[in-house]
Order: sequence, then C-alpha cells, then structure tokens
Amino acid sequence: MILSMLILAAALNWLVTSHQMILGFYALPTLISAYVYGRRHATLTAVASVGLVGILAWSNNQLLPAVTDTGALPISRWYGLFSWGAILILTAYAMGTLHERHKNRVAELRQTYHGVLLILRQFVAKDKYTENHSYRVSVYAAKIAARMGFASSRIDDIRAAALLHDIGKLDVSRQLLYKASTLSSSEVEHIGQHEPMGGDILDPVGGPLRRILPAILAHHEKYDGSGDQALRGEEIPVEARIIAVADVYDALTSDRPYRKAMSSFEARDIILKGSGVDFDPAVVQAFQREMDRNGMEVPEIFL
Repeated sequence: MILSMLILAAALNWLVTSHQMILGFYALPTLISAYVYGRRHATLTAVASVGLVGILAWSNNQLLPAVTDTGALPISRWYGLFSWGAILILTAYAMGTLHERHKNRVAELRQTYHGVLLILRQFVAKDKYTENHSYRVSVYAAKIAARMGFASSRIDDIRAAALLHDIGKLDVSRQLLYKASTLSSSEVEHIGQHEPMGGDILDPVGGPLRRILPAILAHHEKYDGSGDQALRGEEIPVEARIIAVADVYDALTSDRPYRKAMSSFEARDIILKGSGVDFDPAVVQAFQREMDRNGMEVPEIFL
C-alpha cells in the first residue's frame, strides 16, 4: 500500500501542474507508515519519497518552476526541495517515535492490567475450588467467544470478567461457601448476593475493569427473564450470557464438597436442555460446536 501511494504521488508529480501542492501528498504514505509500522519504516518511506522527488526533479525540468538557461534547476530551487525533504524525514522520525512510545505504553498498561487480574484472582480464591473454577471458566468463556467470532480485544474482556465473576464471594464466609450439607434458604440467598457484592467491589474502579462490570453483575441472569434482575434475552450482556454457560459447565464437571463431578457429556446435555430458558441459544450452539470440534480441555498453565 505504501509503495502504491508513492507511485501515485510520483505520477501526480509528473502530470499535475501545481507541483508544490503535490509535494504535500508525499506526507501521506509517510504518516501512514509511521502509524502502522513505526519509526524505522516511516523514516525509510520518507527517504524514499525524497529520493523519488529528487529523481523526478532531475529528469523533468517542469517539476519545479524557474529553470535556468541551461535547463537545470537553480540552487534556490534545490535548496527548497532539500528543505522539504529534511522536514519530511524529521516528521517521519518524530511521528514514528511517538507511535512506538504510545504502542509500548499500551503494552505496559496491558501487562499491568493482566497483573492486576492475577492479583485479584488470588484474593478471590479462598481455596483451590474457587481459584481453579475461575480460571477454567475464563478458558471456557474465551473458547466460546472465539467460536462466536468475537474480536481478540473483546475476548480479553470476557476472559477478565470470567476470572473475576465470583469476586463478590470475598464477602461470603468460607464455611458457608464449602458447606458439605444442604444450605438453608437464608444461606442460599446470602450466597446469591455475590453478584451485587462483586459490583460494589469493582464499582470504584475505572478503565477496563469498569468495562467488564455489567458481565459480572448479570452472569447469573436467565435467558427467559426468570433471574434476580428479570433481564431477558438481549437485555443481558452477551459477555454475561457466555460466562453463564461456561460457569455452569465447569460447576457441573467439577468436584464440590457436597457432590461428585458429572461427566462432560452429562453437563453438555443439561446445558442443551437449558437452551432458550436458562441460556442464550446462540451461545449454547457455539459451546456445542466448540466441544464437538476441540473439546473443552483446559491447559495446565495459568494466565
């Protein structure tokens, strides 16, 4: 693309009468190169542009006006051309440098963001059940989102929301969470409040963590509107609908203090039966396709 723009600029330089105006067109491939490829490529593009214009000026006396009697460009015109070239190269270097600094800054923020997620996960994980559950749900949710064709940035948000979907359980006692006997109605109600509790914990936070808050708050909503917030269908954030399937699948296929794990096929059948009632049919379909093609294995490494 950059080469095509240079060729186009050269052709315009050769054909168009207002050559001074056309010189400004050479800044476009240089700026695009700086934005896409960084400082090195931008500088090379600028140097190539200057060299190309110099060749055209040497071979075409009409490129710049006021030629001498010998048919050559006067020193003043070459000086103006060199000044333009120097400014273009300096612009390329500066813009490329700024772009690389911005890119590095974004990468640092991204690393910091993931580091914060890992730290938060350690706080959420009161023991191995919660920690491994959150990790597995994040893997399953990311697989489903990828199968649905989501962009990588959105998959990262879904993964982050899944890692922290149970953060509200920080305010629920360990004895209650892992009680082996049947829970009373009041205990069930208290555990069920971990969604709004999670919202209260993350509400003061800005940036990406605030962006994932709606998914955390709604991941227990039912597709038919029978959940606590009575959200129905598309009213539930799609990220929450994905996490809901991943969360239930892992809960069913994991050992808990009060029961043994189901097989993956039994869990799949339960999720399929809940399609359109508990779960979004589109998410269930993506879950089934992913499970049939690649399975839902979790790598033995942590994020």
